[in-house]
Amino acid sequence: MLQPVSKSLLRRCLNRVLHLVARVSPGATTLRPLLHRARGAKIGRDVFIGDDVYIDGEYPEMIEIHDGAAISMRSTILAHNKGPGRVIIEREAFIGPHVVVMTHGGKELRIGEGAVVGAGCVVSRSVAPRTVIMAASTQVAGYASISLATSETIEEFWSGLRPPARKTRRDASADANPESPDSPT
Repeated sequence: MLQPVSKSLLRRCLNRVLHLVARVSPGATTLRPLLHRARGAKIGRDVFIGDDVYIDGEYPEMIEIHDGAAISMRSTILAHNKGPGRVIIEREAFIGPHVVVMTHGGKELRIGEGAVVGAGCVVSRSVAPRTVIMAASTQVAGYASISLATSETIEEFWSGLRPPARKTRRDASADANPESPDSPT
């Protein structure tokens, strides 16, 4: 099991201030990586850290970002959930915008060399080198007969939800092949 470094209250406060400054300051390849290094994160050369990236506030020393990696805006990298783990982002890996990378107590999560993690993904397991992963496309989860904005309670909103219509086999094949003669026009 990985053992976190014990830090004084002063060091923890300084880390939070440096983190806040890093999230809002310019310098995606210069100042931001420098500030995160000062917090204890292990960051290589030519690393790009986009605007408002959150790199673990409690255990920055459990994060490694290797040379040439890119982390897009508003991504979150957490090395702890029920205890510290370790996150390693290897050389030239690309983390898209709004990605959450999270591991937990004693585990190591590795984003492989040259891997691409598409926008909006939640990554809780290692990604093999050169692998491209994307978030699932959006789907209709249901229909609201009562608007959430105008409902008095959440129960009222929930009571007005209706499931989406089930697709028939013919509808599914038409969606898969829109050029087919059977597809509705």
